[in-house]
Amino acid sequence: MSVGYYILAVISAFTISFLIVPLTAKLAYKVGAVDKPSARKVHLRHMPRLGGLGIFISFTITALFFLDKTGPVAGIIIGACIIVLVGLLDDIYQLPAIVKLLGQSLAAIVAMSFGIMVHFLTNPFDGLLYVGLLSIPFTFLWIVGVTNAVNLIDGLDGLAAGVSSIAGLSMGIVALITGVPEVALAAFILVAAVMGFIPYNFYPARTFMGDSGSNLLGFLLSCLAILGSVKSTAVISLFIPIIILGIPIFDTFFAIIRRINRKTHIFRPDKDHLHHRLMDMGLSHRSSVLSIYAVSAFFGLVACLCTFLTGPKATLLLAFLILVIVLAADHIGLFSRTRKSLPIIAKNRDPGGRAPF
Repeated sequence: MSVGYYILAVISAFTISFLIVPLTAKLAYKVGAVDKPSARKVHLRHMPRLGGLGIFISFTITALFFLDKTGPVAGIIIGACIIVLVGLLDDIYQLPAIVKLLGQSLAAIVAMSFGIMVHFLTNPFDGLLYVGLLSIPFTFLWIVGVTNAVNLIDGLDGLAAGVSSIAGLSMGIVALITGVPEVALAAFILVAAVMGFIPYNFYPARTFMGDSGSNLLGFLLSCLAILGSVKSTAVISLFIPIIILGIPIFDTFFAIIRRINRKTHIFRPDKDHLHHRLMDMGLSHRSSVLSIYAVSAFFGLVACLCTFLTGPKATLLLAFLILVIVLAADHIGLFSRTRKSLPIIAKNRDPGGRAPF
């Protein structure tokens, strides 16, 4: 694929998204897909939440024109249709959690049926571990898990969109380095589609992506991560998607640990996710988002660096990175809060702020 082919695809995805997102905001008011202010939310006015539909339309149209429409890509698009349909219904009618989980599960099964499978795991000491029949549960848990992880970080204006863009860009660069150009192009198309949405979503937001958008981003990133890893010959490649998606994955993991420590249900929402803790510490809405962008970009750089290292060296680097992450998480209280959660102070309750989950 020529550079011009990549550029044309990226420009197309960005343009379509940028033009369609304002239309989805108008549609949101007509169909009732509106996020209303409440005591547990940051925003103070009604906000449309169908921006994810614009991202979906942009990605799908561009992918159909520029990618091979057979095999895994077909599975990704069909699965994305399911994710977005369920997300749209949830944005309008507030579906029960079990219904949303069933939709995510169906999308994952569709993707798997089109060949998107984890067939081996990284052995940090000696080659690869082929998982055989366990590839089915591993793949299913990865897709559903990442889909929900990205949804959980969608708590501030521009946060999920920005982190997903950085992750997608990192994934595309790694795919180019490891010789998987078709995955790189798909990742860049996704990034361009999200970038067309961000001008309307960055603080102060004019529209939200809604569950249809956050679940879509998680689903697409999880599928592209598998395709990039499966087709790569690098032993360390199975670690790379975890690094690239470090923010949503670790934030979700810490949330589970935190809720277990508190002896509460692991699916019970709280206000102690990374973005909440940063705001509690005094950072403004914008500064919190930019800080998380910086951490996400750092993870992306580490992932790119790992592609040039041997297995043992990359393993040592990853071990050091995980140690730093755990210590930092404990320092800011992501594992367990010994004091009552701080209320969101007035200066952070800016109009257009995103609802915490």
